[in-house]
Amino acid sequence: MAGLVQYVIIRGDLKSVLQWPLGALMAQACHASTAVTHLFYHDPNTQAYLADLDNMHKVVLEIADEPAIRALAEKLVEKKVDHKLWTEQPENIPTCLVTKPYPKAEVQSLFRHLKLCKG
Repeated sequence: MAGLVQYVIIRGDLKSVLQWPLGALMAQACHASTAVTHLFYHDPNTQAYLADLDNMHKVVLEIADEPAIRALAEKLVEKKVDHKLWTEQPENIPTCLVTKPYPKAEVQSLFRHLKLCKG
């Protein structure tokens, strides 16, 4: 299925305020991406996305902080957008949110207010 995209949203304050290293941030995105793929493995969009491994499309965005990522997760629940909010344990800190693959046109408006993650 052409045009599928997976949105990865990482908290910017983990890097700028809490001084997490880049590797730790990347691990959070990997955890959340793996988890959402597992949770929605049988979804037709996920299956189509996985069927074309060499052409996966992800958009990695940055969100301000914990209240902002929690608010986005609530909004996605309201809009019935399947996703996983990854919470790092044992600290119990929400760090990253990833959607299952969707046609870009269906969900991109929910993320337009966010900027690309600059690392």
